Amino acid sequence: MTSLTPDLRLARKILDDQPFSVLVGARLEVFEPGRAVLALDIHDGLKQQNGFVHGGVLAYAADNAITFAAGTVLGPAVLTSGVTISYVRPAVGATLEAEATVTSSGRRQAICRCDIYAVEVDGVRTLCAVAQGSVLTAG
Repeated sequence: MTSLTPDLRLARKILDDQPFSVLVGARLEVFEPGRAVLALDIHDGLKQQNGFVHGGVLAYAADNAITFAAGTVLGPAVLTSGVTISYVRPAVGATLEAEATVTSSGRRQAICRCDIYAVEVDGVRTLCAVAQGSVLTAG
């Protein structure tokens, strides 16, 4: 796995330039070689009719965390080429965290795994979904 020097400030600017990420209140908590953690506060606007975080929000968090993790080894000009997600249990809590790691990378592609957790106010983390994605350089 090739490693670049991840620039957290640049990565946060890229996230802030994504209107949907701003809408849901996403923030980049960790951006280091081969790893990224995206977080967002859970509020009613992100829930479905049963009071759980909507599956689309979990998929968004996985997609973006995977792409940021891949960017640490491929550079900032990357695009997701595919994501699969398995929902383990409903997401309830105070915060959602998507923790992505690069499992394999080459010159133009990276494969990443992402675990999505619901985090309670007291810090207890519950695994809600598991995703895998591939990311390609955009050039």
